[in-house]
Parts: sequence; structure tokens; C-alpha cells
Amino acid sequence: RKGEEIYWKDETVRYHHEFVTKELGVKSEEIIYKEGVWSGGGNAGPDLESVVRGLEIATLVFMKFKTVDGRFIELPIKTVDTGYGIERYAWLSQGAVSCFHAVYGEVLSKIMEEAGITSVDERLLTEVSKLSNLINVATGSGRPEGWRLIKERTGMSREELVGMFRPLVNVFTVTDHTKCLAFLLAEGVIPSNVREGYIARLMVRKTYRLLRTLSLENLMPELIEMQIDYWSRDFPHLEEMRDEILEVLTAELKKFEQTLAKGEVLVRRIIREGKRRGAAEISTETLTELYDSHGLPPEIVAEIAEGEGVKVNIPENFYSLVAERHMKAPKTVRPSAEPQLESEVSDLPETRRLYYDDPYISEFDAKVVGVLDGNMIVLDKTAFYPEGGGQPADKGHIEFGGLRSKVIDVQRVGRVIVHRLEGAVPKVGEKVHGVIDWNRRISLMRHHTATHLLMGAARRVLGRHVWQAGAQKGVERSRLDISHYKRLTLEEIHEIERLANLAVLRNMPVEAFWMPREEAEKRYGFRLYQGGVVPGKEIRIVKSGDWEVEACGGTHCRTTGEVGLIKVIRTERVQDGVERLVFAAGLPALRAVQENESKLVKVSGTLNVPVERVEKAAENLVAEWRRLRQERERLMETLARFMAKEYLEDSKIIGGLRLVLRVAKGVSVDQLIKVANEITRAEPRAVV
Repeated sequence: RKGEEIYWKDETVRYHHEFVTKELGVKSEEIIYKEGVWSGGGNAGPDLESVVRGLEIATLVFMKFKTVDGRFIELPIKTVDTGYGIERYAWLSQGAVSCFHAVYGEVLSKIMEEAGITSVDERLLTEVSKLSNLINVATGSGRPEGWRLIKERTGMSREELVGMFRPLVNVFTVTDHTKCLAFLLAEGVIPSNVREGYIARLMVRKTYRLLRTLSLENLMPELIEMQIDYWSRDFPHLEEMRDEILEVLTAELKKFEQTLAKGEVLVRRIIREGKRRGAAEISTETLTELYDSHGLPPEIVAEIAEGEGVKVNIPENFYSLVAERHMKAPKTVRPSAEPQLESEVSDLPETRRLYYDDPYISEFDAKVVGVLDGNMIVLDKTAFYPEGGGQPADKGHIEFGGLRSKVIDVQRVGRVIVHRLEGAVPKVGEKVHGVIDWNRRISLMRHHTATHLLMGAARRVLGRHVWQAGAQKGVERSRLDISHYKRLTLEEIHEIERLANLAVLRNMPVEAFWMPREEAEKRYGFRLYQGGVVPGKEIRIVKSGDWEVEACGGTHCRTTGEVGLIKVIRTERVQDGVERLVFAAGLPALRAVQENESKLVKVSGTLNVPVERVEKAAENLVAEWRRLRQERERLMETLARFMAKEYLEDSKIIGGLRLVLRVAKGVSVDQLIKVANEITRAEPRAVV
């Protein structure tokens, strides 16, 4: 809390020192502290690095500044940010040759065995590891001096050492990446081209490429299973998600194999075009484009290019550069007037939200406590729901002094609710009577509750990897975006519909209540945040029986039965890894079914068959259309041969070539191409 100090630098260092010396038994004189400044994520502060026998085991950062345009500005609340390298303590205590040996144990041994690495020169590896600390991987600084010392100490050149240790380094990387993938996929991350999904895709493709250098590219699923077996002892969730992890991985590998097959043709074409221009290498820009747009790792591009005698220089930070492009969250554009409104309402009392007290209140009385910008008012209490959480704002009207004005928009600004009016505006202190457009509100409530029911159904049908990736509620149509690694089949859509409607028929209570955040997370887990993490120490929970529970600020039905029919109207792929369900609930769902029925009846009339025979009649019609198309094609080819013969008979020989001149009327371009082909086939010297 601001102004209250719990502990700071001296205590932090003392606690750390006592832990390392008294609890772990490290001698005090073996601990080295390096002072510095740590900066990242917009914050900064002085730091101490704790080093034992050359191994950094902790970083103690005293966050006291925020960074703005390269300047340090003191924070009102200072925090201690300690980074204890737990795996490094394991490495230090075991005295293992590397951190990977200490952490991965039997998994590393098995992967080394598969890669044909039977022994490691531990003395040499230890010496190289110590000296490599002189090289800054991020900036490359110290590289010449580092390699000079390594050669001096070991008697081996850089090329010799790289050749000796490259397979081992690749095994280390594969071991670490496959563990990371197991945990990422277990948390429901779907490989894609944006944000965390991009990291998962990057990991799959980098791991595949490394396994390929070890001739183990077909073993990735097996290695992931090894990681699940090893880590599920401490993280049982991995075992629970085993089947889904492997299913998502298999689908992603299949996509990548298809990418590689198409990509080789593309790379060879780029190389041919480059050679025509005299280019001797593939640029970094082209490498980035091939990876970003076509999914081709630069190492595989280099393999293909090498066979064509073309150079490829891959920047060491290539993957970091492309990952940065995909990790930026979409910017939320705030209405330009909102900052000004925040200032105007800062002194107004918090609006009592009647829509939370009882979402079925359709009329209410209130008092005006603020008038803003001419046509906006703030009431002491309101039943009008403001736009938020994918639910549109309520509409309706207010009555005062014999007048009536439409409420055309409602927004939450800080602790108050702002109503935008069309018509006369009441004065501060005036009493008003608010009336909600109830048909609109109840439809939005049904669609919002239906969204939760569909989410629960989708997870039951598709798997626990499914997360909500976005939602928008509407009066007639709503949409729910879910994370999934492939297109939904009709059978899956029907099963999601069936389960969602089963939840409706069970008529379960829909409860909305507030809980302390920590308690809610302990009881329900982070699945609460399907619609995103909500701010505040207390969060509002919406629980639909035993079907679904989410942190949600929207208005909902009292029971699932009030939702009525739920109908998925269509699905679409909005981006790689995200499926969109467009659906309707209640009367709009019935209207959607009736619209489809009307179309079916119209088609049956056009085909002149009963509705129950439409499918068979359509199949017969398509089959007949295909037969006629083939027959037409055959007749057109016969006609082309006849026309070609006729045209050749009227042609002239000029300079050893047969010139065919003809003005054709009423003949399609496709037919003329066929005729020209027949002419050149019959007479290679013909010029048409």
C-alpha cells in the first residue's frame, strides 16, 4: 500500500543470503553480488544478481521507476521483484554437467540415445560453458574475444567445437521445446499466426526443423508423450489433457508438412527469378516473407537454396524478430470523448446499478445528478445496461415533466453510467422515469446466457483446449468465437447444438454473485476468464447450474429454460485457430429455422418434388448436370476438330509457314482456344 513499507532492499538481500547460506548450505564467501539496473515492460529499478561459482541463481530487482520516453519516473508504489532460478538451484545442488541434465534427467537421456549421442566430453563442455559466458547472445558483443579464449584454452577452433557440440545443443533445444509445447497445448493454446498461438506454432516448427537435423522428425509426438509421462507426476493436468495435446500436435504437423511440400516449389521459383536478375543470395527480407506468409523456416529455405548454389544468411535473432510482429495485442481504441467525460464525472456519486439488483426491472424512477455535453445525463440509479463485455447497451426512453426523450446509448465511465438522449434533456435534480425497451433487453439476455451454454457445449464436444476468443451479442444474431485447430464438421455443430439445447431443457438456475478474486480462482480455476480477465479485487460470477461458470458483467436469464431454442446458423473461420459460431436464441432462433424451412419448401417447388425428396432430387439434378457438361465438352471437342479442318483448308502457305486467318462470330474464347490447339496439333507450322 502507498506510504506503507513492508520490506525493501536490506531485508530482501538478507532474506536471500540467509536462504542460500543457512537453508542450502552455500558458504557465504562463495556468493558474489553484482549491482546493476534492470529495465523491462515499462518498469525499472536497481538490481542485484546473486552468483555462486559463476552461476547466477537469482536477480533481486527493486522496482521503483516507470520508464517514459527513456526517462525514469518514480512510482508511487514500489515493489520487490525477485527472480529465483529454481532450475539453477537444482543444477548447482546436483553438480550436473548442464542445467538440462539436472532438470530433464531420464527424458534427456532417452532423446540423446535416439539421436545417437552416447557420450559427452564433460570436461570440455564445462570449460566451453564457462568461457561462452563472455559472449553476449543478444548483442553479439565480446564474440571475437570469447572465441579467442575458447580456442586458447581448448586448442580447438570454433568450427571444430560447433561441429562437435551442435547435435548436443540441438538435443538440449528439442528437450526444452517439447516440454514447453506439452504445457502450452495443455493450457488450450492453439497454434496460429497471432499472439500466444504464434509462439506455439513457432515452437512446433523450430522443433521439427531441429529434429530433422537429427533425422528424428517423425518422433515429435513420441517425445511429447515422454514429456507428459515425466512431468505429469507433478502436473497431473498434463495427463488429463494427453489426448488433446497429441491431437492438436498431429493436426499442426500435418499442416506444416503440407506447407513444406508447397514451399519447396515456391522457393525454387524465387531462386530462378533471382538468378535471372543476377542475385547470388536470398535476402533477409525474402526469408522473413517466406516464413511470415508461407510458414517456411529459413533453415529449410537454406537447404533448398544450397542445392541450387544460392547463399542464405540467416540472422541469429531471426525468430525473435518475426515473433515480435505477432505478439502485439490488438489496440483497444477508446472513444475520443471518454477522457473528457472521465474528468467531468469524477465528482459525481457512483451510479447504483439496478440491472444487477434485478435484471428483470423494466421501469424505474431516478434523479438526475449530472448533465454532460448537452445531451448526456447521469442518474443516481439506473436499470439501463451500458455497453460492455460484448453486450450492446440498452435502449428505451425517459419521461420527465410531461416530456419523453429517447435513450439511444448508454456507456459506463468509471463508476458512473452515462445516458445519451435524443430529445429534451432534464435538469440536475429533476426526477425522471426510465423505461427499458424490454423486447430488446430480454433478447440480449437470452443471447448472453445462450453464449455461456454454447461455450460449455463446445468444450464438451471439441475438448478442454477450447477457449472463448471473442463474443458479440445481438438482438437477432450473436456470435461466439472459439479456439480450435480445425474446421468444425456438421456432426460437431449438431452435437454442440444438441448439448446446448439439452442445457436449456434442464432449466438450471443461472446465478450471478460477487466473490473475492482469489476465492473465485481457487474454487473455479482460470476457466472463469473465458471473456478475458476482468479488473477488480471482487469479480462477478455467472454460474449456469453445473454447466458453465464465467466471470461476467452481463445481464442473464434467471434459468436456462428461459433462453428457449438455440440454433447455430453458420460457422466460419475468422483466423487460423479460431472458429466463429453465428447463432440465434429464443424467437430469433425460431425465425431462423422457419426461414430455412421456407427456402427448403421453395426449392422443393422448383424441383417439383415433396420436401422429403428434395435431397435425392438435388443429387439427381447435379448428376445429370455433370453428365450434360461432359457431353457438351465432348461435342465441343468434335466441333473444334471439324472447324480446325475447315480453317486449314482455307489457309495459305507463306514463307514456309501456314497462315490461318479467320474472323469468327458467335464463338466463345474457350472454343477458339480449342480450335487453335487442334490446328497446331494437325499442322505444327501453322500460325493462327
